Amino acid sequence: MASRFVDRAVIHVAAGDGGHGCASIHREKFKPLGGPDGGNGGNGGDVRLVVDPNVHTLLDFHFHPHAKATNGRQGQGSHRAGAAGDTLELKVPDGTVVMTEGGEVVADLTGPGTTFIAAQGGRGGLGNAALASRARKAPGFALLGEPGEERSLVLELRSVADAGLLGFPSAGKSSLISVLSAAKPKIADYPFTTLVPNLGVVNAGDTVFTMADVPGLIPGASQGKGLGLDFLRHIERCAVLVHVVDCATFESGRDPVSDVDALEAELARYTPALGEDLDERPRVVVLNKTDVPDAAELAEMVRSEFEARGLPVFEVSTVTRRGLRELTFALAKEVEKYRAAQPEAEPTRIVLKPLAVDDAGFTIEEDPEEPGGFIVRGARPERWIRQTDFGNDEAVGYLADRLNRLGVEDALAKRGAEPGCPVTIGAITFEWEPSTPGVASMMTGRGTDVRLEDHSRVGAAARKEARRIRRDGPDAADTEDASER
Repeated sequence: MASRFVDRAVIHVAAGDGGHGCASIHREKFKPLGGPDGGNGGNGGDVRLVVDPNVHTLLDFHFHPHAKATNGRQGQGSHRAGAAGDTLELKVPDGTVVMTEGGEVVADLTGPGTTFIAAQGGRGGLGNAALASRARKAPGFALLGEPGEERSLVLELRSVADAGLLGFPSAGKSSLISVLSAAKPKIADYPFTTLVPNLGVVNAGDTVFTMADVPGLIPGASQGKGLGLDFLRHIERCAVLVHVVDCATFESGRDPVSDVDALEAELARYTPALGEDLDERPRVVVLNKTDVPDAAELAEMVRSEFEARGLPVFEVSTVTRRGLRELTFALAKEVEKYRAAQPEAEPTRIVLKPLAVDDAGFTIEEDPEEPGGFIVRGARPERWIRQTDFGNDEAVGYLADRLNRLGVEDALAKRGAEPGCPVTIGAITFEWEPSTPGVASMMTGRGTDVRLEDHSRVGAAARKEARRIRRDGPDAADTEDASER
């Protein structure tokens, strides 16, 4: 059974989540509190698209559109870091264009080995050993791992061919590519025999180029009629466009000149997604099937009109091989001219883009849904929100310190924020209470922060008292107090 050709697919990729950091204290004999030793969490795996020359279709993504990389492992005690997630590589054919669902081109993958990160893995959270400082010697918390990126992308295959054969159905394009190259397309005497683009390699002396046989076009193809809309994308990379005209057609109302005009009208209406203009590509007119006497006479009649337009004309026959050699070398010349005009490929340069001096890394805007509220946007504040365990008061206090050092509180005060006003960062909305500089250096219990007086965590002293009452009863405390007096 022949394999299906799929040149467009929608995929849903999800990178791996980062592992959580570990909050641990080293303990051994004679060293009950040996310091923090919680390891960092591992980074989540990326999802990457890699060009593989052995892949020629997007069929795999048609049946398996969902792909997810593995998550990073959580850190452990004794300074053991979690394992990173494995990178998931998805192999795509050469010439794949990656777009968003809105049609914006984000990557053009050409050349074996070209790689594109479709989804970035989440960062692993820091353990409490990495969070220890002179002021916070034994943190009672660790940072959470970030969730991996999730994206929906559209993959479209645009064949990497030097010459593209265009023409009406049954114009002889498949026969032409079969005699010029080793390609073996399906050939029959009925319209739309070719349902998928066929590629062939053509040798013309020292020049080797590829040729694409595009399925037959009809008027209205650029608006979705026939098969044209699905396969016009395969001519976007072609260096030269070849109009293959059937001079032996028996259809009324058709002639070589009107056929070429109709094809040119469809090309003018088609808008390439890669942003290149097809009007600038050189054209070649091939008057096919001249082995038929009537077709040869018609070719002689219309030849002068095409030459008046400045179009090279070749009268060929795939049966008798007439004119094929001249056509091959003419196409090779146009391909060489196109290649010479292209800029030389430069090695990839690493460009460092430092932040501007006045770039604070975040912006503050008024919340349109909350009167008197504000929204803080920025990569770092939003990442810190995702890394914070809001069930741990000390972790929340650490977040407040980070936001204060970044300048968020000063910026909120300048914008007129008042204590108690709602402030939204990422997916979290909280009531803003300005922190006091230097509070972070005060000694407090592990997992607590004195700035958060209203919390639901039960302290160690309260738990100890509740355990004593359960063991001895509520009257034991009164008896002990009386004996002390």
